[in-house]
Amino acid sequence: MDSTEFYDRTGEYVAVLIPQVWRELGPALGKTLAGLDATAGALVDVGAGTGVGTATLAAVFPGAEIVAVEPHPGLRTALLARIVDDEDLARRVTVLAADVAHAQLPERVAGLIAMNVLGHLSAGERREFWALLAEKLTPDGRAVVTIAPPTRPEPVPEAPVARARIGRLRYTGSASAEPAGPDAVTWRMSYAVSDGDRRVAELSALDHWTVFTPGQMADELAPLGLRTAPVDGPHGLHVITRR
Repeated sequence: MDSTEFYDRTGEYVAVLIPQVWRELGPALGKTLAGLDATAGALVDVGAGTGVGTATLAAVFPGAEIVAVEPHPGLRTALLARIVDDEDLARRVTVLAADVAHAQLPERVAGLIAMNVLGHLSAGERREFWALLAEKLTPDGRAVVTIAPPTRPEPVPEAPVARARIGRLRYTGSASAEPAGPDAVTWRMSYAVSDGDRRVAELSALDHWTVFTPGQMADELAPLGLRTAPVDGPHGLHVITRR
């Protein structure tokens, strides 16, 4: 599924607001990956976006090889800017300009993260991703994915997502969702920029998102010799390992 148009419109706001989300998600992810042998293969960040997760992986695993996969050119520009400005990241991180289905991933993947990504894949594309993971993951490797509500096609009332201040300007984002068929919702992301009491800019954009339950994921993974378990409820983190 293609979210290019959505990120064409919202990339600026994603770049500004996503760091707040990662202030809590980053430590939770680091705890989930603790003890992983990052010398057994590369670490992969699927849907790396602006690179906050990539930088988190680099901090948790000093010296590890990292592959960041990001198909959207705008988000990838921010990702590359982050990497080139840091000598350590520039030495260790390879950025692939493709979606995960077409990226040339390393033969051995010790760890993989896919944060707020899987809903961009159709059910068929998700199963293809699981098959790729089963092929690449090292025997003691670990993948961490997020499954956030809703896990079924049901409405989600509008709620704030994040806020940030840059200079005089205050950025805010909120989200709501409506059912969009038997296995999907349409997210409405609303953003605003304010200078004191004056509204400088506002934008709403729609994004199609495939929903599925943790039980569905477990059923899809089992025939591939993989298993999953929830590890962090507040952030929707689930770890995937070999059986």
